[in-house]
Amino acid sequence: MKNERGVRRLAPILLFVTLAACSSASKKGGYYKDDGPQANPPKGLDHVADAKPRAEPLNRAANRPYEVFGKKYVPLAKVQSYHQRGLASWYGKRFHGQKTSSGETYDMYAMTAAHPVLPIPSYARVTSARTGKQVIVRINDRGPFHSGRVIDLSYAAAYRLGLIGAGSGEVEIDAIVPGSRAGL
Repeated sequence: MKNERGVRRLAPILLFVTLAACSSASKKGGYYKDDGPQANPPKGLDHVADAKPRAEPLNRAANRPYEVFGKKYVPLAKVQSYHQRGLASWYGKRFHGQKTSSGETYDMYAMTAAHPVLPIPSYARVTSARTGKQVIVRINDRGPFHSGRVIDLSYAAAYRLGLIGAGSGEVEIDAIVPGSRAGL
């Protein structure tokens, strides 16, 4: 009985702490407290080469319909034209060295990105709406799963676009279809 009352008293406090943590992690701008660049990021991030689009077989496992946080996603079944505008964020050392949805190891210094529905693997041109800077990334992961965000860029891609300090920014995403004139 005493334990039950104690739990009831703590429930509102736990709920408040949980909500506060979620809201601070998903604020526009910034990055997770324990994420960000490594202590000594490599020099020359301005010169990291764009991903080189090429035709690749799609990863069957990574392109099946899936559900995250109660929302259903259906990835595109083939590499095709696709355009989207929205808020981009980036992911760094918290995920560096972890497996991506493609089964590859995430490298925050490579030109890659996570997208909820673009085929894995595929390529996209991402353009900063603020600066007009562009990068070409290889889609090899799923995400972001934060409301209002359309793509999670690697640290290197976000750096080249000028999104690191702000943590996020408005971008345009255009899928690249290798071999098509519009693709490159």
